[in-house]
Amino acid sequence: MTKTHVPSLDTIDRRWYVVDASGQRLGRLATEVAMVLRGKNKPTYTPHLDTGDFVVVVNADKIDVTGKKRSQKVYRRHSGRPGGMKEETFEKLQGRLPERIVEQAVRGMLPKNSLGRKLFTKLKVYAGSDHPHGAQQPETLTIQTIPGGN
Repeated sequence: MTKTHVPSLDTIDRRWYVVDASGQRLGRLATEVAMVLRGKNKPTYTPHLDTGDFVVVVNADKIDVTGKKRSQKVYRRHSGRPGGMKEETFEKLQGRLPERIVEQAVRGMLPKNSLGRKLFTKLKVYAGSDHPHGAQQPETLTIQTIPGGN
């Protein structure tokens, strides 16, 4: 009878990856990043453990969406007070806080529990092309784009 191998925390190999978001589609980038954060690209994946890697997303201000989402996609947040709903289009949020767009897209693809909150801390998003994580020697993670995709 074979036994299921559960990796211990000291045997998990954590790596750092850099993803260039310029010209990438938001949803396709977010699914790949969420998969790496979760550790689903590794043979040691365990659903209840954090076996994933760190991901640094650069050029978040150059992320792309299809169709009319640039002017029609709405991001909402609420202060918790009566009448505290704030709405902002993709275009305005990209001009103000482009990192938040990628963060929210990835956060929505992670588990909605304490594990998901822990995984989200391993995502680092930057609007420009430089980041302060050079000491971790991150590898480049390429995300395939669909040729001729709109």
